[in-house]
Amino acid sequence: MFSPCKIKAFAIVLLCLCMAGNSYAQKKPRFSVIAFYTAKNDQAHISFVHEANKWFPLMAEKYNFGYDSTSNWSNLNEAYLAKYKVVIFLDTRTEDPAQRAAFESYMKNGGGWMGFHFSAFALTPSDFNEDWSWYHNEFLGSGQYGSNTWRPTSAILRVEDRTHPATQNLPETFKASPNEWYRWEKDLRKNPDIRILASIDSSSFPLGTGPKQHEIWHSGYYPVVWTNNNYKMIYFNMGHNDIDYERKTNKDLSHTFGNPVEDKLILDALEWMGAGKKVGGK
Repeated sequence: MFSPCKIKAFAIVLLCLCMAGNSYAQKKPRFSVIAFYTAKNDQAHISFVHEANKWFPLMAEKYNFGYDSTSNWSNLNEAYLAKYKVVIFLDTRTEDPAQRAAFESYMKNGGGWMGFHFSAFALTPSDFNEDWSWYHNEFLGSGQYGSNTWRPTSAILRVEDRTHPATQNLPETFKASPNEWYRWEKDLRKNPDIRILASIDSSSFPLGTGPKQHEIWHSGYYPVVWTNNNYKMIYFNMGHNDIDYERKTNKDLSHTFGNPVEDKLILDALEWMGAGKKVGGK
């Protein structure tokens, strides 16, 4: 027979093992995210990538999801993507036909995608020609880049749709972090597949400081956050920090993350993609 001391010792060991098991269960990520980036085009985009790769791991630890990042775009293949519930494009897009096909298949089979700022850029002729029709015309629906504001500045954003999981916890308007805002070739309001979640509020005008007059917007409708009802995706126009170009220090003059409302938008969007099961915000 076991003595009382041995029984007590066994109970303690068993309790420790149970606690260790519970600790492991708590640490196991609820879903995993992979972020692709290039970080070679424009110091403002590079700044954002570095900032994102510090912020997302902190959020992953806090909210219990896995976060990896890579600049190796050859990982954009079926076998590698199968490990992840969500793909993020932090700056550019892939240029390789096989990688493009793998990403399209991933999205058509229920994968999640979050894209920032430059990831939607396309302009022919440029280093990023509009030569991926599915991505720019069907998936994003925006077509080519049209123009932008300068220099990067904050804007008041109006939440167009507060029923989507990504926006249901947001106020009607909020002040975004400084950004270079894009205008697009296509009017997203005319695309039945596109669901605009946020746009620039008219109270933001004039938006931009120039020095060129066409870099200052005085009126118009500019969507900056949207989803495609056929895919589990959200595009954010945010992702271009203000940089000290004039004095050639290339130091950061602003940051994208750390804005509580904007952070909430991104995290709720990620939660919808990673933990949700259906497409279209349902």
